[in-house]
Amino acid sequence: MRQARTLILFSFVALALVASSLLTPSLADSGSNHKVRNLHLGVSGGNVNDITRRFCCSGTLGALVTDGTTNYILSNNHVLARADQATAGEDISQPGLIDNNCNVATVVADFSIASPLGSNVDAALAQLRTATMDATGFIEDIGIPSGTVVAPAVNLSVAKSGRTTGFTTGTIGSINTSVNVQYQRDCGSGKKFTIAYTNQVVINSSSFSAGGDSGSLIVTNNASHNPVALLFAGSSSSTIGNPIGEVLTKLSTVSGRSITFIGGSSISAGGTLLTQGEQQPFIPGLAGQGRSLPEQALARASTVLEQHRARFMAQPGVIGVGVGASDKDDGEASIVIYVDRTSGAKPQFTDTLDGLAVRVVHTDPFIAF
Repeated sequence: MRQARTLILFSFVALALVASSLLTPSLADSGSNHKVRNLHLGVSGGNVNDITRRFCCSGTLGALVTDGTTNYILSNNHVLARADQATAGEDISQPGLIDNNCNVATVVADFSIASPLGSNVDAALAQLRTATMDATGFIEDIGIPSGTVVAPAVNLSVAKSGRTTGFTTGTIGSINTSVNVQYQRDCGSGKKFTIAYTNQVVINSSSFSAGGDSGSLIVTNNASHNPVALLFAGSSSSTIGNPIGEVLTKLSTVSGRSITFIGGSSISAGGTLLTQGEQQPFIPGLAGQGRSLPEQALARASTVLEQHRARFMAQPGVIGVGVGASDKDDGEASIVIYVDRTSGAKPQFTDTLDGLAVRVVHTDPFIAF
């Protein structure tokens, strides 16, 4: 997510409005350590050209990855690549423009590649400059994440460290989720457009993230901190992430080299889990989560969802649909439908669908901000 600050006379007023709408309570360290010069990841940063006449934008430098030869900062396309508009070599600063009065701070990396918007991930890499960030990949308030990625699971307890809300925790509310996400091509201006995503991770929480946290690495909330997803969008009550396995696969395809987390294993471009060259089983989930749903329940819910997904997404006001847990029985799966409460549309749904509970979540539009 990006934040914008005005450059005109009324900048202080605008900044106060932005802060009041984007900042959330329960900040781990009031966000202070994430908005200043910091050698760790999980902090403020962005493309120095992400600025317009009235606004400047920044997000979060999420994590450190490598192709085996070169180290890169992992974040979003809309944070590092200016929503498909950057050219290779553009400077990436830390902290970002938003936290340095719209002036360029320390340049820590150079934009390298991005998976284009519309490829089902919002992800990009910037080549790390020597001695500008912690080369171990240490994330503020988290530490060094595991190199072994974990597939998202309903009720999985997760954490993230980001520019705005610092260290926060939450629980995955739905997986295999189709969502419509709103973008603006230029910082704080320009025509809005919507991109459809499938198979996304949604965390239903009003405090897990806010504007400026886009690019944060979502990890398991346990001692190993396994990567789970890349945060890229949300609303006032939900956070959306790309499954990290698909992120690494897409970036590996674009780069032509296997992208992995520093010091560990990852999903290769071919989709297999690799550890130091050896195949290992994919890990569906680890400790540090709520009651997991039975595989049979999830499989059945996914089958039902596929039969009705297109119909749900075509209804006015519906901005997402996925598989989650029933709010009536912890051991049962449900179809979760996200409805834009600002749209004026009032879609109607039955309480059950093919024997599965249907749960409706009313939220704001999903925005990559």
